[in-house]
Amino acid sequence: MKKIFRKLGYKIENYDFRLIVYVLLLSIIGVLMVHSATVNEVEEGLLDTTQKQILGVIIGLISMVVISLIDYKKILKFAALIFILNVAVLIYVKFAGTTYLGARRWISVPGFGTIQPSEFSKIAVILVGTAFLCRFRDKISTIPILLLYLAIAAVPCFLILVQPALSTTIVIFVTVIVMLYLGGISSRWVYGVSIVVAVLAVLLLFAVYQPDQAILNDLVEKNILRPHQLNRINAFFFPSEHRDLVYQQTNSIMAIGSGQFFGKGLNTTTYESVKNGNFLSEEQCDFIFAVVGEELGFVGSVLIIALIGLIVYECIRISRVTNYVGGVIIGCSIAALLGVQSFINIGVATLVLPNTGVPLPFVSAGMSSLVSSFMMIGFVLNVGLQRGRLELNRR
Repeated sequence: MKKIFRKLGYKIENYDFRLIVYVLLLSIIGVLMVHSATVNEVEEGLLDTTQKQILGVIIGLISMVVISLIDYKKILKFAALIFILNVAVLIYVKFAGTTYLGARRWISVPGFGTIQPSEFSKIAVILVGTAFLCRFRDKISTIPILLLYLAIAAVPCFLILVQPALSTTIVIFVTVIVMLYLGGISSRWVYGVSIVVAVLAVLLLFAVYQPDQAILNDLVEKNILRPHQLNRINAFFFPSEHRDLVYQQTNSIMAIGSGQFFGKGLNTTTYESVKNGNFLSEEQCDFIFAVVGEELGFVGSVLIIALIGLIVYECIRISRVTNYVGGVIIGCSIAALLGVQSFINIGVATLVLPNTGVPLPFVSAGMSSLVSSFMMIGFVLNVGLQRGRLELNRR
């Protein structure tokens, strides 16, 4: 293995095996939890969910290693092409994608299942955003360049939003804003955006607590806000008045609490469990943390959160040792994306946030999410390796 690294001009000592170990541990736990959550499913003629998860880990690992050995600066040269291809696929999904539970987000692959292109949009947006910010770093605070950057990012965000996939749109949007900060945007813009966000938050609270909610209902009539999104907002702020809308999150909290310190044990067969009692729908995806809390208890839940925290920390640490701003943006934006996505998933499962569907990285079922997460880790690993390549080239 050392010979391969040296042939490519890398130092194996700069390959962050700790990050790989954290990701593998989290993925193994994910496979076990997905299997436990779907042990009773029957899917004739197709791979079952656990088999897909294992296949996703294998494909993800291969993708991660391959990407980690390719100079990310060379990949950034093709960022625009990658972005355009991703947008083209999102347009295809809009008109010819597979629909499930009212959402059109997938491309069907006969004999295999489905692929969710929006998960790979995260990578495309990070790559094209990094390339853009590196090229216009000195002008990013000017209005024309800033508007152009936001317009580029808005294209996939809009196509994902209309699927609809609000949670994925939020994750990508937050990442886009973090990238702007990393790209060196003026502090005046940072303060300005912070003020705008604070004002919008106050306006949202005002609209929610209006006696007749005239503002929110008007947004629904104008198709700016969807009825189910309004229902979720109301269920979050007024759970006692909307028990039928918040029952999944309530059951999730009960499941997490019932696990107590050490949990009921992996693959628990009690009828009262969330998987056997059908108290949650799609618990292997959006509510996988409820299964973790119930079966692995407080210890397992803390372990999951700790591993996610360590992965985020390693991504930031690796990006800080690079001498190229593009590496910093890639590493830290991936850290932000994984952190925000994890926070939203766990926040929904614990009723800290309104109900919205987003996978827990490396844990939730879903090959697209799993493979794209591994690919992002591959980019971070290469950022760390480039330092070693520069040192070797000086000799």
